[in-house]
Amino acid sequence: MASQRIGVLVMSYGTPESLDQVEAYYTHIRRGHPPTPEQLHELTARYEAIVGGFFPLRENTNKQVKGLENTLRQEHPDLEFVCYQGLKHAQPYVEDGVEQMVKDGITEAVGVVLAPHYSTMSVGGYVKRAKDKADALGLKIDFVLDYHLHPKLVNALSTRVDKALEKFSGVNRNDVRVIFTAHSLPEKILEMKDPYPDQLLATSKVIAERVGLTNWQFGWQSAGQTAMPWLGPDILDVLQKINQEESVKNVLLCPIGFVSDHLEVLYDIDIEAQALAKELGLHLERTESLNTDPLYLETLSDVVYKKWKEVTRLS
Repeated sequence: MASQRIGVLVMSYGTPESLDQVEAYYTHIRRGHPPTPEQLHELTARYEAIVGGFFPLRENTNKQVKGLENTLRQEHPDLEFVCYQGLKHAQPYVEDGVEQMVKDGITEAVGVVLAPHYSTMSVGGYVKRAKDKADALGLKIDFVLDYHLHPKLVNALSTRVDKALEKFSGVNRNDVRVIFTAHSLPEKILEMKDPYPDQLLATSKVIAERVGLTNWQFGWQSAGQTAMPWLGPDILDVLQKINQEESVKNVLLCPIGFVSDHLEVLYDIDIEAQALAKELGLHLERTESLNTDPLYLETLSDVVYKKWKEVTRLS
């Protein structure tokens, strides 16, 4: 018999569930400003290019949340962990997840974001929204801020790099340029001494050491279309540069900043980057996404349980 119910708010960016939701989704991202017809057409076309408009992020997120709940219950049968979704730009919103916990009688909770690396502009934003709503409703909630060097996460990512390198048959591993990537953010985070770039580089270095990589670098992708400058270099620029200036012919992309197959992976890498690679005569591969890898779910389970134990010891 489970002795205690603990809510787990699992937060992520969110995505529309169908093509007819794209405009509302894009409007929310733009803080209530509807996209122009051209902008809407461009984003819709990207979704349509992914297996006919299939929306894998929402399905993958649903499976990750359910997988985390199952893992927590298996590893801690004396406790009843109940997972709730809270999305940044789609329903159920972060605030909806918090409200549902309170309606269900949850009195204490842990919040965790599916992204392993902390930034004030990403994870920090989720945490603020959740905390504000929880404080208003009287829910006690504490947060996991990052887990970018968790051994099980590093193990899962390293295994993927090892496996993907096998796709370059007849090529010496040291001749394959491995490029770790993550979603770019506005450059102003550098002035804020934001830990995001350093955490991503730390994860990259640990994986490189584990796999024995000597030929690797980091690149950014999927920058927003805004007037302010974003972190670079962009992965497309990197591909052109290493091909033209270093005669690199084999490239493995490892998008460590993303935990599931979605637009930034299935379009930005598999379609856009691949198209450029073919144009340049590059052999380009990428590592498999984490999705519902047991090691990833165990990572999430470990950090959620650890946070809950820390809180209970202090209370």
